[in-house]
This record gives sequence, C-alpha cells and structure tokens, in this order.
Amino acid sequence: MSDQPTPTPKRILSPAERRQRNRTEMIEAILDAARAVMREDGVAALNLQEVARRVGMRAPSLYTYFASKNAIYEALYVMGIRLYRERLTAIIQTYGITWEGLQAGLTHYMTFAKEYPELYQLVFERPVPGFVPSEEGNAEGRKLIEFTYEHMSRYVEAGVITPQLPIEQVSFLFVALMHGLTAMHMANEPDAPIETSRFGSLIPAAMALLRAGWSPK
Repeated sequence: MSDQPTPTPKRILSPAERRQRNRTEMIEAILDAARAVMREDGVAALNLQEVARRVGMRAPSLYTYFASKNAIYEALYVMGIRLYRERLTAIIQTYGITWEGLQAGLTHYMTFAKEYPELYQLVFERPVPGFVPSEEGNAEGRKLIEFTYEHMSRYVEAGVITPQLPIEQVSFLFVALMHGLTAMHMANEPDAPIETSRFGSLIPAAMALLRAGWSPK
C-alpha cells in the first residue's frame, strides 16, 4: 500500500473562467507586443497594426481589448509606475533609512530606465503628444509622489538628513538629480554599464555633494 498522498483533482474551469483567463492572457500579450514595438521604433511610434500582427490578429480586433491606442499607453503607464514602486520598496526594505539607501534609490532610477526604457519614458517623460493619463493613471502618479514625500520625510525625522528645506523641495531636488543624471546617461550611453559610464559613474560624487550639504552639522 502506497504512503503517497492522493493527488487533489485539478478543478475544471467554468466556461466563464476560461474566457476570462483567455482574455487576460491576450491583454498581456498585446501589452508585451506594444512594449516591444515601442522599444524598437520609439514610444510615440506605437503602430497598432504591427502590434496586432505580432499577436496574430487583425488590427480592429485590438479594440475588443483596448478602446484606443491611448488606452494601451494608459495600461503601460500604470504598469510602469507600479513596477517602479515595487522595486523601490524592495530597496527601502533592504537598506532602511540610510545614505546607502539614498544612493541605491538614485541608482535604481537609472537601472529602471535601462531595463524598461519604454516604461521609463512613458512614466517620467512626455514622449507621446496628446497622451494624458486618465484619473486612474493620475491617481497612480499621485501615489508615487506621496510615496516619495513620505520616504524623504522619514529621512528628515530620523535626523539622517537636515536639508533646511521644505520636504516638497527636498523631494523635488532629489528627483531632479536622479532624472538629470539618468536622462544624460540614456541620451549618450544607454547600453553602457552604469558604474563605468560618464554619467552613471557620477552617482557617488553626486551623493557626496548631497551628503556635504544635508548631513547634520
């Protein structure tokens, strides 16, 4: 007599559940294809006919899943914000409220731009004329801004930094530093390793400047 437990029979999906699963898989395939096209041709050059070809359907059939091209941009915009926050949260959990954590956060921004250039541009730049996120997308953007304010406030409250500026300006200054270095890196050496590139290699020096100005006296 076998001591192995009897396997639990796999539940059979209902027709409605199968349809929903198939729809979810197709939406994911469309978004993956859209991201590939954006990487190859530019974020603003998203071509729905090419997206449809890559997922094996005619272009009009895309409207079964997305109401418009802007709806695809919207879905990717929200995806990018959530992915960025998820990865940043992991960094915060790893480093805590430390100067090393600030530097890791700055490096993460550049790493995100290198690994997900189409999402980075859509979230942090304005590459698509006429694209304006919906209320849902704007809500996700506000959450990211509030997340940044809250995190920088924790640095001030812990006494790690004493910037003598309102927390909003502290956040804006740090974001401007992150984006400036990253934009220059992506414009000049997008494929170069961060630590040896002209602008990525400046991250430690940029942090040294902040530390000289913001460390408790």
